[in-house]
Amino acid sequence: EVTLVESGGGLVQTGGSLRLSCAATVFTFEDYAIGWFRQAPGKEREGVSYIKNNDGTTDYLDSVKGRFTISSDHAKKPVYLEMNKLIPEDTGVYYCAAVSVIFADGLTSSTWDSFGRWGQGTQVTVSS
Repeated sequence: EVTLVESGGGLVQTGGSLRLSCAATVFTFEDYAIGWFRQAPGKEREGVSYIKNNDGTTDYLDSVKGRFTISSDHAKKPVYLEMNKLIPEDTGVYYCAAVSVIFADGLTSSTWDSFGRWGQGTQVTVSS
């Protein structure tokens, strides 16, 4: 059984930073990709970033490139999303998801919904 728990959300001013953590309980960590997604009020959910734990491949939403960094610590297994230079448009509920690396073929892929496991989310609010 795969379970994911997000933490690290909060309220921050524009230009500030937050680090989100995704504690994923998976049978074999390297068999999975972990993604971060977000949903703002009244908007569709969008993929923010993901990392494949078998080879370290990462990808980012264009609007967060250069500001956000995803990383994983194989020893402790949490996956981190370091968010810098936050702007109000980054506000939303952030979810992490796990899917087999064979299904992780992009942030917009429907395989995250079809085959992934999801956490409950953590709120990020960036004030102007």
